Amino acid sequence: MGISPCGTHPTLYLLLFVCTLLAVTGTASGLEYHMAPISVSVTDVPDDDGTALVIRWAGEITPGQTLEISRAEYPDTASWSEVAAVDAERREYTNTGLSRHRSYIFRVTSPDGSVVLTEAVTPRASMLSRGRINQLVILTLFFAFVLIYIRLATAGRKLFVRKIPGLNAIEEAIGRATEMGRPVLYVPGIDDLNNIQTIASMVILADVARLTATYETPVIVPVCKPFVVPVAEEAVKQGHLNAGRPELYNPDNVRYLSDEQFAFTAGVNGIMLREKTAANIYMGSFFAESLILSETGFSSGAIQVAGTANIHQLPFFVAACDYTLIGEELYAASAYLSKEPKLLGTLKASDLAKVLILIVLVIGFITETLGFEGFAEWFTPR
Repeated sequence: MGISPCGTHPTLYLLLFVCTLLAVTGTASGLEYHMAPISVSVTDVPDDDGTALVIRWAGEITPGQTLEISRAEYPDTASWSEVAAVDAERREYTNTGLSRHRSYIFRVTSPDGSVVLTEAVTPRASMLSRGRINQLVILTLFFAFVLIYIRLATAGRKLFVRKIPGLNAIEEAIGRATEMGRPVLYVPGIDDLNNIQTIASMVILADVARLTATYETPVIVPVCKPFVVPVAEEAVKQGHLNAGRPELYNPDNVRYLSDEQFAFTAGVNGIMLREKTAANIYMGSFFAESLILSETGFSSGAIQVAGTANIHQLPFFVAACDYTLIGEELYAASAYLSKEPKLLGTLKASDLAKVLILIVLVIGFITETLGFEGFAEWFTPR
């Protein structure tokens, strides 16, 4: 074997060169590490809110091997925080809870001590999630229907709205109270004005006040929340104006009782028994007091009409009242009575949406039965 003039074997030069190269590339960012037999990449999660990155790795994986993943904010790579210990066979891990517009670098450590550093990646928020295009289309169609029907109602087009039996019952109850010469009791629930049921109740109250003014029958309105008092007063006053009998309006009949639930309930029961009301109307948001009120009214022999969207109270009203507006019928009644274009437009759009949903369900049933899965998949949220 020959010897070089310098007395050094040529292979040693090659070995020295390789070691130098490893030393240089292995001290990047001030960290010394061994080259691992896997490659790691970090990418932004598409169609998200910009708070997640996905780490993927490829290469030879030993079954049961665990990779330790750490994270640091770039360029501050001196402070590392442990993210997770992940089964290497998963091949990817999604790190959530990140901050937008900040860059992150990840370190993946194998059990043998091999370390791989990733490039710095910044999570980005997506303006539109491509996986939810179906929901965008559905919502766009619904609001288009709403705007079209509002436009038609505003233009004076008569929109058909099915009659609600409970509304006819209200007029019958007021007529009976008039015949008996006794007042009508209207309870607008116990919630404040930030509850949509209370707002719908105020619309119905205005029509009830119009009917009572037409029949010259007093209407008593006990109120639970202070902010509802002026709105209830205006609704009753407007009802008397619509009936052409403003002189019959009595502000003392709109009574604030208490914002305590059962104190208010006791006060309403007292009004029923003292004033001997012949018709009790409950419209709005009710809770445990619903059964107490309706049972007292039932025992006094009054005609009772109730309506609420609180489904847990509907059974009590159904059992103790003569008529009950169930769920969204409360909102439909307010639209039907007020003839407000915005309310009518929303009501008609909702009815049309229900028809379309039924059609879609039928088509979906047929396509699934015949083995065509594409139709159902389009409606699957992602």
